Amino acid sequence: MQASLGQPIIIENVSGAMGSVGIGRVARATPDGYTLSLGDWNSYVLAGAVQRAQYDVLKDLEPVALLTIARLWLVGRIGLPAKNVTELIAWMKLNPVTFGTVGVGSAGHLCGIALQDKIEAHFQFVPYKGGAPSYQDLVAGHVDLLCSDMTSTLSLARDGSIRGYAVLSKNRLSIVPEIPTMDEVGLTGLDIAFWRSLWAPKGTPQDIIITLNGAVMESLADTTVSRRLAELNQEIPPREQQTPDALRALQKVDAERWWPIIKANIKGE
Repeated sequence: MQASLGQPIIIENVSGAMGSVGIGRVARATPDGYTLSLGDWNSYVLAGAVQRAQYDVLKDLEPVALLTIARLWLVGRIGLPAKNVTELIAWMKLNPVTFGTVGVGSAGHLCGIALQDKIEAHFQFVPYKGGAPSYQDLVAGHVDLLCSDMTSTLSLARDGSIRGYAVLSKNRLSIVPEIPTMDEVGLTGLDIAFWRSLWAPKGTPQDIIITLNGAVMESLADTTVSRRLAELNQEIPPREQQTPDALRALQKVDAERWWPIIKANIKGE
């Protein structure tokens, strides 16, 4: 985007509270287009129902653009007796299950809650401070299952360290065509699009939003950028889904779908 805007872009990684610390800083920033927030589905949907933030995630940010979409999948430790997702479901109904998450109210946690409700089982959720330690424990066999961003765990499955059981999408993915969807085994409603997006403070003038959105679209259309994102298993959405209005609509739909589930199962922090 630096080339399109003629401005340097400084990236500051701000962690904490599902991204709420960094987003809160942006929500309070001057709405001049110079302070932006790039985060994921956890931060712009789930955190709104879990965290007691000093801002309203649905009202205090201006959408700029949807950037990429990653897919979650259900993965397990190699020592599990189940060789496929059908066998896994049967096993989960009869055995105690430990289910790793990257924090309370995260996408992986929500995936686990929805899954246990669908099959009428009970999981022992094990929260971690980040993805890396949860993947390490899965490889070591200390937890049974995870729902993870495929970007982070595909290489572990390919080298035989963990096993992929099902993807949380409507259709099978070309990158792992042998892995079935949850729908195929009768577990509907478990498709989760783990999207990443760019936002500005509320009140940012529309001409600035339009300029920033154009820079995003130009960047995503760049061959080098798109190739690199594909290598990271990140889907670039169609151009009609990259608009500010499309991003706002996506956030609203996901909040209406998942907030009731979160509030019924997770205590806010």
